[in-house]
Amino acid sequence: MNAIPTAYELRFASLLPEGCPLSFPCDAAGHVDLDTLGERALASYLYARTTIGHDFARPCVQPQALH
Repeated sequence: MNAIPTAYELRFASLLPEGCPLSFPCDAAGHVDLDTLGERALASYLYARTTIGHDFARPCVQPQALH
């Protein structure tokens, strides 16, 4: 029997009252494949990483939300 693969996301919660969280597809260890992100998503990911502690909280890995 084959196991159903689980998708994960790396989620950055916003620390700003008007901010929105950002999430990016990743593996179970939280590694994001930067080569698969579009230009806008890559810019958002790099921004979130550089502003941890100011605009965003440390990211957490969680099962990907179904949309």
